[in-house]
Amino acid sequence: MTRTDVTWTQANARRLARQGLAGPQSPAFDSPADVTGAMLGAHAQVLSAGELSVALRLPSGTTRADVREALWTDRTLTKTYGPRGTVHLLPTADLPMWTGALSAIPAGPNPWPDHVRMTPEQTDEVVAAVRDALAGEPLTVDELTDAIVDRTGTWAGDRVMEAFQDRWPRWRQATHTAAHRGALAFGPNRGRKVTYTSPGVTPMDGHAALDALVRRYLYAYGPATPAHFATWLAAPKAWAGEVFTGLAAAGRVEEVGFEGSPAWVVSGDTSFPDAAPPRGVRLLPYFDAYVIACRPRERLFPGAAFGRALAGGQAGNYPVVLVNGTVAGVWHQRRSGRRIAVTVEPIGPALATARAPSDLAAQVDRVAEALEARAELTVGRVTVGPHA
Repeated sequence: MTRTDVTWTQANARRLARQGLAGPQSPAFDSPADVTGAMLGAHAQVLSAGELSVALRLPSGTTRADVREALWTDRTLTKTYGPRGTVHLLPTADLPMWTGALSAIPAGPNPWPDHVRMTPEQTDEVVAAVRDALAGEPLTVDELTDAIVDRTGTWAGDRVMEAFQDRWPRWRQATHTAAHRGALAFGPNRGRKVTYTSPGVTPMDGHAALDALVRRYLYAYGPATPAHFATWLAAPKAWAGEVFTGLAAAGRVEEVGFEGSPAWVVSGDTSFPDAAPPRGVRLLPYFDAYVIACRPRERLFPGAAFGRALAGGQAGNYPVVLVNGTVAGVWHQRRSGRRIAVTVEPIGPALATARAPSDLAAQVDRVAEALEARAELTVGRVTVGPHA
């Protein structure tokens, strides 16, 4: 069988289309849950950035309020710990897959010192206590701590974890584990206090869940390698290689050539566009899924963009401007009431092309619409640092 060879331009065009970032030819997403499913989660460590990631992929007129309604009213989205152990918005319907897959990733070395760390048995006990405590109403951290101590013992509440000039109770080192096992998710804030709730989910079998997650990842961001998948998931690379080998042996994924090197796609998913590169301007917020997942990174951040729009090689710390599918600027927004001052800093000449200025203005207006505000655009130097 002749191996399919894929160029960066072809891969990038298909990824943009499947992400809803390629204009009229992109999928017509019907809801925030559809969007987050296609993205494989919207990074929401900064919730406003996650809301914007989702809203910008939906039709004009969609705002952050629509995303919040899906999250807190309709509950078609869930805020929880997703890939890389970071907070994400995930489709509630996909939680069995996510929890099954995330709980099947081999645990890395325990980073906590001996006097702080919990044993595997204690971790299991805490997760069971979390599941039981959150079976009712959402609880704040302090309320959940009391409920866990009542069910396990005082050791779980010992304030031994150094954290932000404070000390957290011992059980909190199992927070991510509890989320990945389907025992915990975020509830609506109570004033300024975070709450946790039960997602009410039973994880899928780990093998089946990983099968589904790898193929969903490759559909969205392929061609990709096991190392790309491992980095995206914050999982061991050797383990990811074994997962891909098993899926290849089962005929679930197949190898293609990608920029001269072997990579993988879902079996049979080898159709790529032959047309010219995608056209247009897009503004993407902090830690947008597209810039996090797309590889090779030096092609997405070409030339000077690699140094200016990345922070020590890490994507997402700067909101970026895509021009024709690659990073050609960074931007920053400052809100004052209903007004948003947007500063866009071009990188290279792409934003000065004939069509880009009007496209840029339209995109800034779309960002303001999604954030329920009015925009003022300035083209100039972004003076704030990463993640500001």
